Amino acid sequence: MATNVVMPQMGESIAEGTIVRWIKKVGDSVDRDEPLFEISTDKVDAEIPSPSAGVLTEIKVKEGETVPVNSVVAVIGAAGEAPVSGENGTGDDASAMPAAAVGQQETSTPSKGVRIDDRSAASDARPSGAAAPGETSTPAAASRQSGGTVSREELRRQKSSPLVRRIAKEHDVDIQQIQGTGISGRVTKTDILGFIESGTSAQPAAPAPPQAARPAPGPVYKPGENVQIVPMSVMRRKIAEHMVLSAHTSPHVYSVYEVNFGRITALREKKKAAYETAGSKLTFTGFIAKAVVDALRQFPMVNASIDGDNIVYKKEINLGIAVALENGLIVPVIRNADEKNLLGLSRGINDLALRARSKKLNPDEVQGGTFTITNPGIFGALYGLPLINQPQVAILGVGTIEKRAVVIDDAIAIRPMCNLSLGYDHRLIDGAEAGRFLSFIKERLENFDEGWM
Repeated sequence: MATNVVMPQMGESIAEGTIVRWIKKVGDSVDRDEPLFEISTDKVDAEIPSPSAGVLTEIKVKEGETVPVNSVVAVIGAAGEAPVSGENGTGDDASAMPAAAVGQQETSTPSKGVRIDDRSAASDARPSGAAAPGETSTPAAASRQSGGTVSREELRRQKSSPLVRRIAKEHDVDIQQIQGTGISGRVTKTDILGFIESGTSAQPAAPAPPQAARPAPGPVYKPGENVQIVPMSVMRRKIAEHMVLSAHTSPHVYSVYEVNFGRITALREKKKAAYETAGSKLTFTGFIAKAVVDALRQFPMVNASIDGDNIVYKKEINLGIAVALENGLIVPVIRNADEKNLLGLSRGINDLALRARSKKLNPDEVQGGTFTITNPGIFGALYGLPLINQPQVAILGVGTIEKRAVVIDDAIAIRPMCNLSLGYDHRLIDGAEAGRFLSFIKERLENFDEGWM
């Protein structure tokens, strides 16, 4: 019996995924849980294991193609079964396959269309012609009921956060009627509350007003010029999207402090062997993370977000650590970092960095950060001016640690020095508050108590 392989839902808000690479080819034998293909989503890249053992008989979605979650991307047949005929065994009818649970056996009479609703993709399937109880009749709903496919924009609106969907259910609002302002058109909490307050929940969303035309940039290259054009990878496109969003959202301001790492260097040399015995590397990043966590306790405004005209103070300190990958950047999160000592932070940093580079992170491990540390200094930069990781309001950049001549007690001395830069959202944080925050970190690092380890 053939088994469908589907695009998994790698998180509650993730609506689609892109096939980056097929690890196995048509005709290859595959064991259960053996890596089968690699995907890229809004949140994370990951290798997807095979749901069953057998032979990969058909690939329905080519590398580089993006499909909704729960779409069938391949078929695994029994051992010895012949591959499906066609070029490379790749079919062109993936969009016509039914949504199936991972590992579901393929039936001989599949229903038409891809059924996607605004609940979790793991919910029980129902016939495509039957509407859910209380489901609002809309063109998109009619399309689903008649077996048609759901457009990507409709899908993104449906795949909003659980909070948004709960509010929509309580107020009998069809999310598809709302023009989303979130990433990729997703409906945010602000969008749905504004929609409800406007009293237009029974009316279709009005088309967005036309935006003033921006002056077109000059040509990137001239005809006949010697250039090479390469499409952006999925990760590169997502990074570009988030960086443009951040630049357009927050008025960025920066402060840079120079910190003497003499005390940290001495403690690291003293404790490095003991930490390795405990199964963790003691790095400078661990010391910085500990000082940052202590500073965030003292300055809660830096651990906040902006929601319209409201300030949202985060009670948890979830520390993002930027990790450079071969073709991009990812920011895994250490949750409840304020509950960990230096050893716990060091273990968390090492574990997340290792799994980020081997593409073993889970989606929830790259979400929910409240503050981010990035380290351009590992590449030799004196300091960096990073963009804020939205919806956070600040980010710390760590410069290279190098020996410099400094004046100590009216004498010139050689000390390991490092520049720490704080990028912050000037809508919420003023220069004085940023200065106090950085001064606290500087004092902690220059006078680090061995008891804090």
